Amino acid sequence: MQEILQCGRYRLRLGREDRPLVMGILNVTPDSFSDSGQFMPLESALERVEQMIAEGVDMIDIGGESTRPGAPVVPLEEELRRVIPVIYALRDCGKPLSIDTYKPEVMQEALLAGADMINDINGFNAPGALSAVKDADCGLCIMHMQRNPQTMQAAPHYDDVVGEVGDYLSQRVEEMSAAGIARSRLCIDPGFGFGKSLAHNLELLKNLESLIQKAEVPLLAGMSRKSMIGAITGKPVEDRMAGSVAAALVAAEHGARIVRVHDVAATVDAIKVWHAAR
Repeated sequence: MQEILQCGRYRLRLGREDRPLVMGILNVTPDSFSDSGQFMPLESALERVEQMIAEGVDMIDIGGESTRPGAPVVPLEEELRRVIPVIYALRDCGKPLSIDTYKPEVMQEALLAGADMINDINGFNAPGALSAVKDADCGLCIMHMQRNPQTMQAAPHYDDVVGEVGDYLSQRVEEMSAAGIARSRLCIDPGFGFGKSLAHNLELLKNLESLIQKAEVPLLAGMSRKSMIGAITGKPVEDRMAGSVAAALVAAEHGARIVRVHDVAATVDAIKVWHAAR
């Protein structure tokens, strides 16, 4: 498996001997399930990133549209209004900037503004998505999702969740490679909570290494504060930090090279201890 991820202005080391990277979540939406729009004003977003950098974050993932189950679609112009000024303001912060979007127009504008990675819940399947990113040098995160955010949690079903998710991700890697995109730019995300039950999520978490072996690119895992953590712990969103950190450590143990989290300081410390002991 590749050990370097080409991520725009950065070449990220993701070998098994390297510490897994911590991607901090910056939601600039009014309806995020975890932070209720508190980082929407530009100054609040910049303060949060400054805090995450002080806490040791490795990457920043900026999102302008909530993808929680049942979330409404945000119009293109509104998503651009939310995220592009943030990218311009952060482009020289010293950390790779990821944009969480499935819209090709947002991808193009984000790259012009200085984004280093595109994180697409739709696996770059939208018409024009591959064209928007093909000739750039940004990193590309391919996620698996069953159906769409409006319907994905309506009785999700798989005959073999690990096999089906693995087949989808490896197929998308091959298709994007065939389209002329270097594999060194690609990573995968099994999409915890995106059209999966708790049992599906746990089965995927236990079998991350098989997904990595099939796709032969690094894996990003994002479980922070999600409903699977709440179902296991019985805690509301605001009290899911310990469960989320535990999930990140389990993902790292099973081969994840990037963990996407809200609670940066706690996750960074836990990953450092895990990595030192390992």
